[in-house]
Amino acid sequence: MPDFKNILLIQLGDIGDVVLTTPTIRAIKETYPESRVSILVRKPFGCLLLADPRLYEVVETGRALGSVFRVLQEFIQFTRRLRRARYDLVIDLRTGDRGAILSFLTKAPTRIGRNVMDKKFWRGLAYTEFVSDPQPNLLSNHPGADQSLHVVREIGITTTDSTPRLSVMPADHECALELLARLSLTADSRWVSINPCSRWKYKELEYEKWGAVIDQLWKTHQLPAVLVGSPEDAAVCQEIVAGREERAFNLAGETTLGELTAVLRLSSIHIGVDSAPPHIAAAVGTPTLTIFGPSNWRGWIIPDDLHRIVTSDLPCVPCGQKGCENTERSRCLYELGVDEILRQTLELWRKIE
Repeated sequence: MPDFKNILLIQLGDIGDVVLTTPTIRAIKETYPESRVSILVRKPFGCLLLADPRLYEVVETGRALGSVFRVLQEFIQFTRRLRRARYDLVIDLRTGDRGAILSFLTKAPTRIGRNVMDKKFWRGLAYTEFVSDPQPNLLSNHPGADQSLHVVREIGITTTDSTPRLSVMPADHECALELLARLSLTADSRWVSINPCSRWKYKELEYEKWGAVIDQLWKTHQLPAVLVGSPEDAAVCQEIVAGREERAFNLAGETTLGELTAVLRLSSIHIGVDSAPPHIAAAVGTPTLTIFGPSNWRGWIIPDDLHRIVTSDLPCVPCGQKGCENTERSRCLYELGVDEILRQTLELWRKIE
């Protein structure tokens, strides 16, 4: 491969995908230490990566709104921005059409894409080279990170450390401290963060179970809980904390992604369903307990002493379905009791106490 100097990664996945791309950024800087590495992500996910010292620039893209003229104007401006950057290598980490189009628009002399046989023929115009999806590298210590690392490994870019890591902007850290101060919590306080909600309902526990977890953690260890999530999760989280004023607090919808990252770094333990916050918490070094239902946790995490999973022992798990018979309701989660969640949380607590 040539000695690339100006590299763009395109990662148009969800929050967890962005977090799990950080080892790929590390791999590129280790292979090309003198290069400028930028990343293109969806709005508003860029704030997760602003503090990454390996990145030269974080570029965000979103769906333009307004009249046809306004949409076209924004498209032209964004295209000009991509071309002015004069990237010499563009790597699209996913298989979507939008990433392929943006890759083509950069006009970079080398554009790498994933070879997906059932995609549209014009993808052959978007990229100058294709890589196939190899078997997971046995040296990897994080299967989730392999989702993007395998792409760059195919072109000779690799790292011995595939652990996702996020840094926190100082301003986000200060905002997190202010938010916690409103809850009478300090940087030295001991508390757990919880995300009871997921983008997908079939990944969620019954909300009443979180009340039992919160009550027991307070009763046995006086550990308060801070609930986090998106603005759409705020009402559910408020129902959970209602009547638990001294031991449970609701920050769902109150933070940017950067501030959420800072909050999770300050928490003692993070507990949550399969969603973005457990990935973020693990990437800032916070011990995690993640509850999996029909999803296959083996593709995203290798459990250890500080990062654990709870899942049902039903023989159908993991089925990969969106709830039993695609009903958005997962028996493996609705029948899951809180005893195992509490047991593993308290084991984690003893590890860090």
